[in-house]
Amino acid sequence: MKQRRLFWQIVDKIESSIAIGQYPTGSRLPSERLLAETFDVSRPTIREAIIALEVRGKVEVKTSSGVYVLEHEKQLENVNAISPFELTQARALIEGEAAALAASSITDKELANLKQTLIDMDTSIDADITDAADKQFHIIIAKATRNKAIEDSIYRLWDIRQKNENIKEAYLNVCCGSTADRTKEHNVIYQALELRNPTKAREAMHHHFNRLINALFDASEAKALEEIKRKSNASRDLYSLNHIVKTPL
Repeated sequence: MKQRRLFWQIVDKIESSIAIGQYPTGSRLPSERLLAETFDVSRPTIREAIIALEVRGKVEVKTSSGVYVLEHEKQLENVNAISPFELTQARALIEGEAAALAASSITDKELANLKQTLIDMDTSIDADITDAADKQFHIIIAKATRNKAIEDSIYRLWDIRQKNENIKEAYLNVCCGSTADRTKEHNVIYQALELRNPTKAREAMHHHFNRLINALFDASEAKALEEIKRKSNASRDLYSLNHIVKTPL
């Protein structure tokens, strides 16, 4: 296993410092120079760590002002402000390119691991197992890009999916009703990667997310229609004269 890049160690240390209150929420982090001296690393390493922390939603970089630790409530607010459609579109764009990049660098071992996730998705009747296999499928592809920024971005998108209650509910409703489609689409992605074909891998990933976006819209429209029907029935009950109009003999 390759040694973890140095800036990730700095990310872990700063996150730990935030957790114990050394860098309180809402406060400004020390300057890039001071952080470099504190952790005995170069300033470029600190810059990489700050970028990763920003992607993870831990800090906010304000131009000409500094780097500020986001309050926990703000982090949750940022997560909850994202709609299922926004998340899915972002995943399609980022993971489509990730699949194309991975097609040129994925190893036989990674392909074997991908194949196992497909087996787990296809054979398990446990929703938790199939969902875990689904996530692992996408994470394996992310890692196969050999690009830490892309990998971390995809981790972040999955983190949003799992923390945003609206997205969790929307995905649950869609995925439960389309298990066969999901498995088939993952197989097509796998086949494109096995062929080491970037174009086909990108297209397969885009097709997968396009179907998901359309399914989310269908579910949203059905829910909206159901709400309209519910309100209409409530109004009918409120204003109906059925309780005073006698039925003719």
